Amino acid sequence: MTRRLVRTAAWACAVLLGTSAIFFARTWFAWQREPPVYGGTANALWARHQWVGEAHTEAEYRGLADTLTRDRITDVFFHVGPLTGDGEIPPSRYAHARELLAALRRLAPGVRAQAYVGQVERSGGGPLDLRAAATRARILEADRALLDLGFAGIHYDIEPIFPDDRNFLDLLTRTRELTRARGRLLSAALEQPTLADWAQPLFRLMLPRGKDHYPPRPTTAYLRAVADRVDQVAIMTYDSEAPTRALAGWHFAHHTERVLSLIGDRVTVFMGVPTYRSPTPWAEDLPTALRGVRQGVAELRHRPRRPYGVAVYADWTTDPRGWAAYRAGWLGEPR
Repeated sequence: MTRRLVRTAAWACAVLLGTSAIFFARTWFAWQREPPVYGGTANALWARHQWVGEAHTEAEYRGLADTLTRDRITDVFFHVGPLTGDGEIPPSRYAHARELLAALRRLAPGVRAQAYVGQVERSGGGPLDLRAAATRARILEADRALLDLGFAGIHYDIEPIFPDDRNFLDLLTRTRELTRARGRLLSAALEQPTLADWAQPLFRLMLPRGKDHYPPRPTTAYLRAVADRVDQVAIMTYDSEAPTRALAGWHFAHHTERVLSLIGDRVTVFMGVPTYRSPTPWAEDLPTALRGVRQGVAELRHRPRRPYGVAVYADWTTDPRGWAAYRAGWLGEPR
């Protein structure tokens, strides 16, 4: 019996090693091919809080508008929060939002400026409790005030969101009623989906719930449920922690192809790409992310019916060299 177990274990290890070797080899060879597609039909940018929290000169507004126009950014998520634990945003936190919006209407009229509303939820160790109906109601009141100022939409980045979180879906449903009544947009940032939906029950059983333990990855069903309640979804694809450039590229390509296949006909999709120093900077960087997204688009059976593109994270970490890399890697412009 012992010898049989040893032989079985040896065969299992051999199969695992062989399968892994084939996967890594195919990933490496696929990475050598230059994707034939460039760009998308919509692109987004997460922008720092100072744009609404501090005064700026006309020259600074003009510089921002020039960047957005030159780099074909259609949507900007201007950080206006964070939310307090009970769901409020004091107006003093976005005291200069009206000036920003007026400047963009003059200088970049084709760009949609959305209010970026975020906070860490209690399940991840933060102060926000979405389980409380009163908290969700106060978030809606904050949204109304932001839309009254002239923001083109509400962008939620509440983390972590687990794939059984019905309270977040309720917030999206109620916010969509508000934004649609005003003729505005609703968008949401989500973690990249699970690689295997069937593994989620195992994670719930084996690991404690929390951002750094039980992974808050949306399942296929939850991703579609969110897409049914919003106009745009931004996938936070970055921080793959892949050890090689080919594997990091595969990560971006896989999630791009999967997300666009699942919801690209329902909503506008932005695949998040990093301009900051990632945990594995020798493997994951902006050129790698952009090339991976392009490979994912190239692998689609059909182009999405709705607009799609990338979301740059973030304006406070993107210098002129980063924007040049973005234009070369995504828009196909020579460096």
